[in-house]
Parts: sequence; structure tokens; C-alpha cells
Amino acid sequence: MRVRGASGADAPAVAAIYGHHVLHGLGTFEEVPPSEGEIAQRIAGVLDRGLPYLVAEADGRILGFAYAAPFRPRAAYRYTVEDSVYIHPDHLGRGVGKALVADVITACEALGLRQMIAVIGDSGNAGSINLHRSLGFTQTGVGKSFGFKLGRWVDIVWIQRALNTGDATMPEGPGI
Repeated sequence: MRVRGASGADAPAVAAIYGHHVLHGLGTFEEVPPSEGEIAQRIAGVLDRGLPYLVAEADGRILGFAYAAPFRPRAAYRYTVEDSVYIHPDHLGRGVGKALVADVITACEALGLRQMIAVIGDSGNAGSINLHRSLGFTQTGVGKSFGFKLGRWVDIVWIQRALNTGDATMPEGPGI
């Protein structure tokens, strides 16, 4: 397996993986899978901001993807990003997600960013919660019943990791 930067050419594989999670999982609160064109635009939007959008592949097949996006649009959040990671259902629990998120962290630290947050759908999503914890994230809160999907109320789990020196020093550079 290798992790590399994504491009628009990866949109069909990324759309298929994400579409599965949209239809069958609680990790995203989208309910209608976005088209390949929409996914290509999303990839371009992340890359245009200079942020990482990565895919893991083996034998020419995309196994999963992860990226960092601005946490919120307001200027005060310019040193904080939110990560997202989705893995092909046939490759869950094999280290693909950990490799992807670790590389997203490294890329964001190289940009001088200071905080990374994950907003994990479903407080029962042990796979994503444990993946993030294994990479130094700590849980900062749970939003009870924030979404309604697949016939039930779904929590969100806020989990956060300092990048670089976090809030111990003043940031340098413009942020994102």
C-alpha cells in the first residue's frame, strides 16, 4: 500500500467509497451520495487551499481516502482543520485509515497549523474513535442526537489533537 496525493482522476473511486458510507454508515450525515463530479470539485477545493487530500492505493485500487479541510470559515479558525477519513469496506481494520490520517497530520503540521479536530458521526463508531486516539487525539465532547439517519438519532463525537506546539506558542504564518 502507498499513500499519495489525490487528484480529480481519483474521483470515481473516492465517490464509490464515500457513497457506500453515505448509504450504509453513520460516519457522515449526508444521505444522498454525491456524484463523481461533485467529489472531483470537493477534491479540487481542498487542494486549491493547499491542504492535503490523500488516497491509499494497492495494486492500482483505491483503498481509502483522507483529507483536511478548514474547520470553520471565520478568520480566527485559520490554524484549525477538520480531518475526514473513509475506507473501502473490504479494507477496514487493516491500518489504511491510520496511515492516511498520520500523513494528513504530517502535512498539516508542515503548513504550521495548530489544531486538528474530527467530528465523528455515531458515538458507537469505535473504529474511527480508536483510530484517532491511537494518533494522539483526545475526546473533547459528545453532541447527543445531533442527526437523524438510518431510522435513528445519531450522536457526534468531538475529538481533537494539537499540531506542532498547539496553543503553547504563538502561531507563525498566515494559517489557511
